[in-house]
Amino acid sequence: MSHNTIGHLFRVTTWGESHGPAIGCVIDGCPPLIPITEAEIQVELDRRRPGQSRFTTQRREPDTVRILSGVFEDETTGGQVTTGTPIALQIENVDQRSKDYTEIRKRYRPGHADYSYDVKYGIRDYRGGGRSSARETAMRVAAGAIARKIVPGLKVRGALVRIGEHEIDRSRWDWDAIGSNPFFCPDPVMAENWETYLDAIRKDGSSVGAVIEVVAEGVPPGLGAPVYGKLDQDICAALMSINAVKGVEIGNGFEAGRIRGEDNADEIRLDDAGNPVFLSNKAGGVLGGISSGQPVVARFAVKPTSSILKPVKTITSTPEETEISTKGRHDPCVGIRVVPIGEAMLAIILADHYLRHRGQTGRSAGQSAGQS
Repeated sequence: MSHNTIGHLFRVTTWGESHGPAIGCVIDGCPPLIPITEAEIQVELDRRRPGQSRFTTQRREPDTVRILSGVFEDETTGGQVTTGTPIALQIENVDQRSKDYTEIRKRYRPGHADYSYDVKYGIRDYRGGGRSSARETAMRVAAGAIARKIVPGLKVRGALVRIGEHEIDRSRWDWDAIGSNPFFCPDPVMAENWETYLDAIRKDGSSVGAVIEVVAEGVPPGLGAPVYGKLDQDICAALMSINAVKGVEIGNGFEAGRIRGEDNADEIRLDDAGNPVFLSNKAGGVLGGISSGQPVVARFAVKPTSSILKPVKTITSTPEETEISTKGRHDPCVGIRVVPIGEAMLAIILADHYLRHRGQTGRSAGQSAGQS
């Protein structure tokens, strides 16, 4: 199975299966002297970790990360920094229950990768899906914790903005509210409504889709390159690589297809110092595939969790027609735990493009050709 790596200069390769002994990743191309500790990575992993509320899978994984290579003690500060060599990270799997999947080993789960994997490779790991499992994304979050440190002043945050038919009220948006509810929801009122709504979905043995918004602030202008290295192009590809994602938009996104040009334009003025100031950000911080210096904004939609208790029609590998209802521990809304994954993927792409820009132009993004 190929294509387990993302990035050009900041490269992340993940490995491992959902029900194997461990999962891990190797980060190649990280610059030296970046301060990083296991504790800093763990903070991000704990935000994604399963079993933290009744609205996520009850698989009990501590997701304790170990840094196996690529760091050393800085003699000047006494802290741990990167050396510029490959960084290997590992997380042990401790709560696999493979027996939960024994009954479906010959049956394809609709909506999952079971059938397509079998068709392509002639073999599939029925124990949670193997590489197709969302378990793999823990290593993306770990790598993203390091990627966040590459671009000076970068801040990446995400929020759940829609579950099913229930969307947040943007006039109530409060980033501080995200940590006080189990949904990464910036709207405290909607968070309460989602609790009742998801309880009903969960008790009915079903699932529901969601929309996540990720925002990167402190992105310098100049990241990205036409024609086939556009920043928004790579962001879309990275977000689409996340399990269950079926749609991505940048900035105004699909709304741009319904409005007039004057309504879609981000008008520009000058501040007192003569610097350009955008009056809106419908472009989502990217113009012509290159960052404008505004916040980069992306939204992506995830489908309902395919593993549900309700019986659905399927076939076996024999083949013959049958029905299936998936036992085990699953998310009634996978969108909840996808928020930190989306943040990580955005950070990884921005780190990669930052290093690519510096490598091509010989200067940091945001500097003009005359600056050193």
